[in-house]
Amino acid sequence: MSRHGRQGGSRLEKNGLRANALGAADAVVMAVAGSAPAYTLAAATAVLTGAAGLASPAALLSCAIPMVGIVLAFKYLGRLDVNAGASYSWVGRALHPGLGFLSGWALVVSATLFMVAGALPAGSYTLSLFSDSWAQNGTLAAAVGAFWFLLMAALVVKGARISARAQWVMTGIEVAILLVVGVAVLVRGGGAAVFSWSWLFDVTSLGGPEGFAGVALIAAFYFWGWDVTANLSEETSDSRRVSGLGGLLGVVSVLAVFEVVTIAVNLVMSQGDIQRSSGTVLADLGDALWPGWGGKAMVIAVMLSTIATLETTLIQVTRTLFAMGRDRTLPAVFGLTHRRWQTPWAAVTAVAAVALTLLFASSTLGPVNTVLADAFSAIGLQICVYYSLAGVSVVVAYRRLLLKSVANAVFMGLWPLFGAVFMMWAFYQSLLSLDVTVLVIGLGSLAAGVFPFAWYVIADSEYYTGRHARLDASVADRVESQYGDVTAAMPGQHTGRVSDL
Repeated sequence: MSRHGRQGGSRLEKNGLRANALGAADAVVMAVAGSAPAYTLAAATAVLTGAAGLASPAALLSCAIPMVGIVLAFKYLGRLDVNAGASYSWVGRALHPGLGFLSGWALVVSATLFMVAGALPAGSYTLSLFSDSWAQNGTLAAAVGAFWFLLMAALVVKGARISARAQWVMTGIEVAILLVVGVAVLVRGGGAAVFSWSWLFDVTSLGGPEGFAGVALIAAFYFWGWDVTANLSEETSDSRRVSGLGGLLGVVSVLAVFEVVTIAVNLVMSQGDIQRSSGTVLADLGDALWPGWGGKAMVIAVMLSTIATLETTLIQVTRTLFAMGRDRTLPAVFGLTHRRWQTPWAAVTAVAAVALTLLFASSTLGPVNTVLADAFSAIGLQICVYYSLAGVSVVVAYRRLLLKSVANAVFMGLWPLFGAVFMMWAFYQSLLSLDVTVLVIGLGSLAAGVFPFAWYVIADSEYYTGRHARLDASVADRVESQYGDVTAAMPGQHTGRVSDL
């Protein structure tokens, strides 16, 4: 048991997370569910089109290239340190504990904001199946969204295995509907425009560096969520290989879905129609293909996607809080696990309470779409922070192995570093263009982390004393080549094999 397993005489203990709950296929499904294709397309297509126009597919494709660099960073860092905290642990051990805390805190606040941004449309889309006027009622949408949120929280408390089974059903139906409608439109053609390959490859119409930075921030939100596989690493079989591969296959899969549906939207709807439709873009696309039931099918896809991503986001934030509680960089109660289900029940309870409070508060601020627009941009800023730190961390951790081969130099060094620089650039450019409300939400919530950071530095948390082993891939490489998969671990590891160092 961890040295922080008992708090104030509590009878609850940290027993750790349940190992081997997920397999390789589960990891891919969780990555796809985390990116929430239908929800993202419904929520952000109008925003992306407003910034990129007919070049929206090109914007997604060009931004996917640096995003894959971040995926590779997670893949290789996950080989060195199997940890539910993922970037929080990796950045702290490769760069500096303070930057590790910033990385973890950025994920915590972005995920918490997203659960508010996700629960509102979950309720709204559910209500739209019955009445359009009900769907526009913010309080009613918040109530229904809260129901779905609490249901997903219950599944997360029950464990990763039942969560994955729910994702197989919800995400499977969602992706099937999107691909059937999207491919059918591509085959039939549309009435608003004729397909051009420039939609996929011409980035010159994106408005120069500043315009492209705005597009990049939106695209970061499109892909965000695949890294749930890293937060589930302690619960995944052969996780040092499977978690990274699941994230990579997940990003490639959602990119394909995004491109198919975005091109289909361009074919069927004019740019003006997309802006006027805003949150009903996918429903309008379905109706244009099969009037009546096509639109309903797309609404169901978006509803399932929204509910599914509430679950994966809960997993991300609670596993991160679990790791931070275990390291005493946040209250140690977050590091407690349920004796039977081996899940971080305290973290789930705390997150649920905060998210529901923010959910009902935000329902009074205005229409759902207004709330979402600010939340997306604020979340994009926070995503850029912890993705860029992970991209730098993998280069530092593997620095002694980069010149051993061309493959090492590209996949462990240059590509992740390009992804990190791209995220930093998008962050900086966005600071120059975003309005004050978004900056207050995005940067203010990040700045709030200074209070727990200072508290635990003063309390002399072991995490900040430098006693954790630094991530150094060359050490793991030498030991594994000499001894193979011998059971031994360096300090700070939460896995038991030398090959995982």
